[in-house]
Amino acid sequence: MTSTRTVLIESNRLFREGLKQLLVGTPFEVGAEFNTMDLAIESAATDGATPALVITGQAIKDAADLQRLRDVHPAARIVVLADDVSVDLLRQAMAGGADGFLTKGVSPEALVQSLQLIMLGEKVFPTNLAAMLMDMTSQPSPLNSVRGLTTREREILQSLVGGASNKLIANRLGITEATIKVHLKTLLRKLDVNNRTQAAIWAMNNGFAAETTAAPVRHLQAVSA
Repeated sequence: MTSTRTVLIESNRLFREGLKQLLVGTPFEVGAEFNTMDLAIESAATDGATPALVITGQAIKDAADLQRLRDVHPAARIVVLADDVSVDLLRQAMAGGADGFLTKGVSPEALVQSLQLIMLGEKVFPTNLAAMLMDMTSQPSPLNSVRGLTTREREILQSLVGGASNKLIANRLGITEATIKVHLKTLLRKLDVNNRTQAAIWAMNNGFAAETTAAPVRHLQAVSA
């Protein structure tokens, strides 16, 4: 398993220790940690090692906070872990060059899956927040909300969380694999995601739980539907 040099910035010691333990055994084991972003930036001037991933749970005041971090670690992926769901925070994170924006309430599985996608070059942001941000400058788009999904699409999302294949989903729902593929294409478009894994992460972040008969989340593959 390839190790990804990871830096963690978090003022809450209890949360910081918990996140470190959560990431043990994954490619994202924490190699350096700081209480504040200022300390992390100061350390970058004397530490010759360059992180591949920076996770910050420190509250963002404005985009300049992240830009300073980006300046000292230009090649690193930067992920924001926010306390609350906020369009303003998302806007600041995007303006500051964040590669990912997640909430601290995200499930462990979704967090690791998101970090994997981010390290592959994907941008990971909560779909519902991104839609709200776009709504402020464009016409409302109900397709990006949970209410815009049909009952069948919700059933498929629940199966995706469990890592089920098209064949398994088709058998479970009593429809053909071809029909599942049609539903998946529509579902990915509605959620504005690129593949099954991103759809599953969106589902986990929005309260969808895996069915008990489904395969483990770790079996999800980052491939197109």
